[in-house]
Amino acid sequence: MLLFHRQEALKGQCAAWLSGLQSGKALPRSHGFDELGTRAGPVTGGTAGGQMKVLRFVLAVAMAAAVAVMAAPMVQAQEQAWLQIEAQPSRDKALARAQAYAVEFPDVTGIETGPGWHAIVLGPFSPEEAAGLLADLRRSGQVPNDAFVTDGAAFGATIWAKGAPVAAAEQTSEPASDVAEAPVENAAVAEPAALVEDPEETLKQARASEAELSKDDRKTLQQAMKWYGFYNSTIDGAFGPGTRNSMAAWQEANGFEATGVLTTRQRATLVANHAADLVEFGFETVTETESGIEITLPLSLVAFDHYEPPFVHFAEKAGSGLRIMLISEPGGSEALAGLYEILQTLEVVPESGDRALKDKSFTIQGTSATVQSLAYAETKSGMVKGYLVVWNPADADRMTRILPVLQASFRAVGDKALDPGLVPMDDSARSGMLSGLEMRKPSLVASGFFVDAKGHVLTSAATVATCGKVTIGAETEVDVLATDVGSGVAVLAPKVAMAPLAFATFATSSPRPGSEIAVAGYSYGESLPAPVLTFGSFDAASGAQGEAGMARVIAPVMAGDAGGPVLDGTGAVVGLLLPAVAGAAKLLPSGMAMAADAATLGNVLQSAGVTPTPSATSGKVSPDALNAAALGMTVLVSCWTE
Repeated sequence: MLLFHRQEALKGQCAAWLSGLQSGKALPRSHGFDELGTRAGPVTGGTAGGQMKVLRFVLAVAMAAAVAVMAAPMVQAQEQAWLQIEAQPSRDKALARAQAYAVEFPDVTGIETGPGWHAIVLGPFSPEEAAGLLADLRRSGQVPNDAFVTDGAAFGATIWAKGAPVAAAEQTSEPASDVAEAPVENAAVAEPAALVEDPEETLKQARASEAELSKDDRKTLQQAMKWYGFYNSTIDGAFGPGTRNSMAAWQEANGFEATGVLTTRQRATLVANHAADLVEFGFETVTETESGIEITLPLSLVAFDHYEPPFVHFAEKAGSGLRIMLISEPGGSEALAGLYEILQTLEVVPESGDRALKDKSFTIQGTSATVQSLAYAETKSGMVKGYLVVWNPADADRMTRILPVLQASFRAVGDKALDPGLVPMDDSARSGMLSGLEMRKPSLVASGFFVDAKGHVLTSAATVATCGKVTIGAETEVDVLATDVGSGVAVLAPKVAMAPLAFATFATSSPRPGSEIAVAGYSYGESLPAPVLTFGSFDAASGAQGEAGMARVIAPVMAGDAGGPVLDGTGAVVGLLLPAVAGAAKLLPSGMAMAADAATLGNVLQSAGVTPTPSATSGKVSPDALNAAALGMTVLVSCWTE
């Protein structure tokens, strides 16, 4: 961390000298880059060529320091750090600017930093806090773009501190007009002095300054371009066609002429932003050997949590709200397509957003008011590998800097996929591939049944009364075609063509009291993949108080069975099971349930434009035939409120 701070101090000096030699042009943000300008005095003494040599030397040192930051373990953090937000050659100007900043910030200090220079700094902070604050203040425009983190090694005497008396001004030879005359309270609205715009290096000058870079300097530039997704080749320090094209792409993305040769200022900007991101997000290349994935992760925001095949979980760190899951499993195109479908049932993958499934890869973008996510996976050499990133929509700006790094750095390595037996899991977790993640769940599930070959469904009106969306199963959307409040029955129409395995035929008369019936339904909701049959007996062809159009059955049914078909021994539908009335003043006898009878169901269907099919079977069917008919026509009806 100290190495980074000293590197930042060097870059700050470079930025100060650059203002006398090059343009103060601010860079537009793109691909995660911050802006970098200059706000300090010119180099004094010597020729312009000599000044450029000094500048290049210092830049080389700063870039070499950046390489050391990337290649070596992090040096033990210092206890304190400051943000240097401005420097002035005039002591009086520095006092005025410090007082102006003090209106906005509580921890402003004016400090001598060298012969003839005075810095305005914020702090002290921990180094980590300083790096994060710098990024936030740059993005909000509250500090100049060339502000940087320093360890205070160059600090001299304090010239001003908030709440302390201002020391007498030193005598200077500067004109009185340079001394700030405005009262302190007006200084807060004063804008910083306009920058003197100097011309950018010419292409010839850029080539000349580039020629003096060391091999390490060149590797540092390649590394920075690779972090931001512009370079995807070997870090070798050789500027061949690939590196030139990458430089041109970076220049174009940042509003410069795409020459393929970076100027001194552009190189300094690229390296400075890279170093700032390294500190703020803690980017490190992670080679995950169990999953066979290499990717650059923001380890200041996430940390490895656990394995649950096919996922390697990196949980949020320090309340960052960011979660990253690496995906790795054996399989080819079929496994890829299955994963594509399953991921879209997760709570962290909202239904809105672009998504595309190709032969060898897929991309899923999910967006809602509370969560955003990006999933990518590809199949290669008999393995499926990818990642799922989940974040808070409020962090969208931060993610524009993180996602390009993840996307550009992801690659499959080795010939190994995550072993499905790496940790103990039950069969349902392994088959569903959803361990450690919550599936998106409906607010209510019940039963229904197909009534014709077009896929129309009858169900309980109470099941769909308050739904924003209704589906058969978890995915097939349907419209509520009709609702009959009196009978408590609803008719659903599929939004896409369906071909049911079986559909209901309706009894033309009621069974005799005491005869055997069966109720088909999803007694246990989504817990079981198929409906079950519950056997019982027909009690009466009327409601509890003799109401017409109703029937009473005796069977140990459950809440999930509501909306399912009641069948007689021939396999014909004699009714639709109605849900128990919540909060009813009187309860039915134990084991008794109510149903809308077949005649009522026929009337509701005809009113909705659906023709019911009467049963033509007169004899009792075998248990296997009854089971096949019941399970073929019965469906899970899901109500979604979001």
